[in-house]
Amino acid sequence: MKPRDVAVGLYSFAEFGACTAVFLPIMALSHRKHRDDPTQRIPGRWMRRFGRTASSLSPVWDFRVEGQGPQDIGGRAYMVVANHESTADPFLLSHLPWDMRWVAKQEIFELPVLGKLMTYGGDIPLRRGRKDSVVEMLGECRRTLQAGMSVMMFPEGTRSRDGKLLPFKDGAFDLALAANVPILPIALAGTRDCMKKGSKWLGVAKARARVLPVIPTDGLGKGDLAALRDRTRDAIAAGVTALRDDMGLRY
Repeated sequence: MKPRDVAVGLYSFAEFGACTAVFLPIMALSHRKHRDDPTQRIPGRWMRRFGRTASSLSPVWDFRVEGQGPQDIGGRAYMVVANHESTADPFLLSHLPWDMRWVAKQEIFELPVLGKLMTYGGDIPLRRGRKDSVVEMLGECRRTLQAGMSVMMFPEGTRSRDGKLLPFKDGAFDLALAANVPILPIALAGTRDCMKKGSKWLGVAKARARVLPVIPTDGLGKGDLAALRDRTRDAIAAGVTALRDDMGLRY
């Protein structure tokens, strides 16, 4: 690794640390004040501000969002889903111009600093392989959707090591059907180079998020779950391919 890349990487970690020091106490106060709000709208806004600020100040990441989403997303709930390439994905998705709560694995909430940020931001933990945790997560997501707040999930369930789209799990689509909310798919490209799975080092890269057309769920029931899941996966797969082509990425 070149000395300049090392210096830039170290600066980025220091900058992320400085942003955390500024945002963490503010988010702790917001979390306490709004702890009974089922939407967690205000704490979530602080969490996304942290993500946007930290990624925008970093010299190693160049992020951009294409599309604004449906006009009514501020007034109704959507189930937002995206492909998952990297731990940098949430930082890129923080640039989306609307509020939503996120579902993330419990292990992240147990990390010393990032875990506090996730907790104070009002995000929803899930311990994979634990039925009681799944039930609790689904209940909190339903409560959030019924209160008019969108929920964000990665239906692959984990990050892809090689950039290829993994099979989608049913959870997000079961929730969308139960709450009668539309699916809003997002295609991500480039974040794999920002921080590869298994690496603790930041990569110099550009990444993009593209908002895709809404997939309605009106008139659909439990029997349509598999078709809805596969339709969404096909839409994201096509969106990712197009986005990578536009960016000149070859994986």
